[in-house]
This record gives sequence, structure tokens and C-alpha cells, in this order.
Amino acid sequence: MLHDRVLVSLEGEGGERRSGGGIVIPATASVGRRLAWATVVATGQNVRQVEVGDRVLFDPEERAEVELQSKDYVLLREKDLHAVAAARVSEDGQTGLYL
Repeated sequence: MLHDRVLVSLEGEGGERRSGGGIVIPATASVGRRLAWATVVATGQNVRQVEVGDRVLFDPEERAEVELQSKDYVLLREKDLHAVAAARVSEDGQTGLYL
């Protein structure tokens, strides 16, 4: 990976979803701009905020898809990430979701 690029693997892409109340939402349902979660697989040398294994939130409209060893991945720039969910402890003692 070069510069500020982040390679991610999508989580549960496409198909039906369930609402919090258990209602099934079909894949064809019209939804506004919806962000997606993915897991970081690799990072470039200039990436500062995420590490391999973190979950990140991004806009699926702003992505470049790539296939490596018969598996699909998404290539993003670090600045295109909206949030990071990490289990590690930062210098100030906080963990969790960073917006």
C-alpha cells in the first residue's frame, strides 16, 4: 500500500437488512445516502489514524474496488473515512468509536 491509502474488506454487503425492531428491509428498498462499515486489511506508510484490524465507516459511493487472490476489497484514502471503531487504548485512555 502506498501513501495514505487504506485497503478494507466489506462487512455484510448487499442483501436484506433488519431494522432494530426486527422488520426485514429488502435490498431493493430506496434508502438515502447510507454509510458502510468495513475492516482494515492493509494501510500505506502515511496513514496515521487507523491500523490493520480496525473497523471504519465510509461512503460506498466514494470507493475503488479491487480483487486480490479472488477476494474483493475496497481501496480508500484515509481522508475519506468518517469514523474508526478500535479496541486499542489511546494516549488519553479513551477507547471505542472515534468520529
